[in-house]
Amino acid sequence: MSTISIEPVRTKKDLMSFIKLPWNIYQNDPYWVPPLLMDRKKLLDTKKNPFYLHSEIEMFLAKKGGEVVGRNAAIINYNHNKFQEEEIGFFGFFESVNDQEVANALFDASRDWIKKKGFSSMRGPMNPSTNDEVGLLVEGFDSSPIMLMTYNPKYYMDLYSNYGLKKEKDLFAYHVNKDKVFTPKLERVSRMITHKEGLTFRSLNLKDLNNEIKKVKEVYNEAWSKNWGFVPMTDEEFDFLAEDLRQIVVPDLAIFAEIKGKPVGFALSLPDINYALKFNKKGHLLPGIYHLLTKKKQIHWVRVMVLGVIHSYQQTGIAAVLFHETAKRAEKLGYYDGEASWVLEDNLMMNRSAELLNATKYKTYRVYKKDF
Repeated sequence: MSTISIEPVRTKKDLMSFIKLPWNIYQNDPYWVPPLLMDRKKLLDTKKNPFYLHSEIEMFLAKKGGEVVGRNAAIINYNHNKFQEEEIGFFGFFESVNDQEVANALFDASRDWIKKKGFSSMRGPMNPSTNDEVGLLVEGFDSSPIMLMTYNPKYYMDLYSNYGLKKEKDLFAYHVNKDKVFTPKLERVSRMITHKEGLTFRSLNLKDLNNEIKKVKEVYNEAWSKNWGFVPMTDEEFDFLAEDLRQIVVPDLAIFAEIKGKPVGFALSLPDINYALKFNKKGHLLPGIYHLLTKKKQIHWVRVMVLGVIHSYQQTGIAAVLFHETAKRAEKLGYYDGEASWVLEDNLMMNRSAELLNATKYKTYRVYKKDF
């Protein structure tokens, strides 16, 4: 019987083993979407990713018989602890073969590292924060993930619960379809609220992108500030993310809701590039770009990735109107399905807005916690 060893990532070779492990875990899974290796490297680069200017990460590999069979990371997000007034560590990037001993050893390694940092509980998965990929898929295994959403085998739920990790929060993903969304009720409500509030909508202006990003950041950091788990993005983090997203952004699906010229809400929907990346089996950049270019016109899904309204207007129904405006523009551009994700299970305003659009909750992601 081979013993399990846990080793911290120290070399470039270790890092590549960490990044490439999913190709072994998911090799026979028809729904898995291979990420771009370049993106994974960038996300985990502690020198280039500005997240690590205020946070720490320790990555671990699990080996059995000399073979890498699992991975996990322990994370201390100091900005989170300061903003949320918590004292907690995080774990993320978990992958493992179906072996409880391997999973336990990985979780133990993360727990021990977090304890040495002075914390007595851990939450996850966060890859590496709520501003990135979050949660374990627990419902909705019959389709591929939309861009920047997680995916995992069903058995991960048992590996988590058997270790003693408990549910802390569920996150919902809603499916919106053009044949169900446009109802007389929604049209009537949208017209009424738009007129009452004096709402106007405009697209992102790519010719003035720096100033536009500042406006997005202001709305984003205020609109979400009271949400569970929210951490304001630093200027460097916002620019880091914007640089990636500007390659695929569709200006007409980056929508400002304004009243008298002042932004009070913002919605960002992005074409689901996972449709194309699914064909990019090895995760390399050049085939990936080829698939994106050749299959661009076949992409009919968007992800409603960001949609929020500043606090003083959150009880006005503007969120539902922004959803409606997004749906109208998406259909005009040839996107007939969308995923609104993720929505906190106890975010009543957003859940009601989704219901008004006749959206269907079709995936659930779970965030876990363990005290020690």
